Amino acid sequence: MRFEHVLVVGAGQMGSGIAQVMAGSGRSVSLHDAAPDAAVRGLETMRKSLTRLAEKGGADAEGVLARVSVVDDIVPADLMVEAVVEDVDVKHDVFGRADAVLPAGAVLASNTSSIPIASLAAATQRPDRVIGMHFFNPVPVLALVEIIRARDTSDDTADAITELARELGKTPAVANDFPGFVSNRILMPFINEAVRALQDGVAEPEAIDTIAKLGFAHPIGPLALADLIGLDICVAIMEVLQEGLGDDRYAPAPLLREHVAAGRLGRKSGQGFFSYA
Repeated sequence: MRFEHVLVVGAGQMGSGIAQVMAGSGRSVSLHDAAPDAAVRGLETMRKSLTRLAEKGGADAEGVLARVSVVDDIVPADLMVEAVVEDVDVKHDVFGRADAVLPAGAVLASNTSSIPIASLAAATQRPDRVIGMHFFNPVPVLALVEIIRARDTSDDTADAITELARELGKTPAVANDFPGFVSNRILMPFINEAVRALQDGVAEPEAIDTIAKLGFAHPIGPLALADLIGLDICVAIMEVLQEGLGDDRYAPAPLLREHVAAGRLGRKSGQGFFSYA
C-alpha cells in the first residue's frame, strides 16, 4: 500500500502535528476539522512549529505547508488519520462517514490513546483496514508511534502502517487492542498516583516532579506531563480504562476531576498543576 494522499481529521495539537509530519515526508495532506476556523488555527500551529525547526536547520516551512490543504469535509484519500476528541460517539461518526467516502482500498486509522480499535471498526464495512496509529505529543519531536491491531486488522494493513511510521522517521511498536493499549495503561496510573500524592499533601508539585525526573530518569515529571497532555484528556482516558478493564484503580483522582471542573486543563488553558502565563 502507498499512502500518497492523507486525510487528517481533527486539527488540534495532535492533528496539526500529524499533518505536519505527513506533509514533511512529501505526502499531500487534506486537513479537516468540524469546528469553525480550527483547521486554520492548526495551520498556524504548524507554521510556528516548522519555523522553529527551520531555525535549527530543519524542514522548509513553506514547502511543507504548501502540501497541506484545508477541506470543509471528509474527502477521498489513501489514508485517514482521525485525531478528534477522545469521545467514542464522535469517533464513530467520523469513521462511519469516512467509510462511505474513502475508496474501498483506503485505510482508516485512529490516533486514539485509549478507545478500543474494534469499536471504531464496527462503525465501518472494512474492519480489516482499521487500525490504531497513536502518535505522541509533540508529534514532530517524539519518535514513538504505537500501532494497535484489532482482531480483524489484516496483516497487510498492519505492515503498511508500520512501514509508514518508519518512513515518517518514527519508531513503531505494535500492541494488541485493549483499553489504553500499552502506553496509557502504564502511564495513567503513574500520573494518577502523582495527583493522589499531591492531594494527600505528601509533597508540592515541584518536589513530586523533581523526584520522578531525577529518581526515575524521566525527562518530564508526571504532573507537568499531565498538563502537557491536557487534564481533561487524562480524565477521559482513565474513564475508558476504568470501564474497559472493570478496575476502579484507574478511577481519576478527585483532585484531577476538580481541576477539570474548574477549567484548569493544563498548558492549553494556561493553568493546571503548574501555571503557564
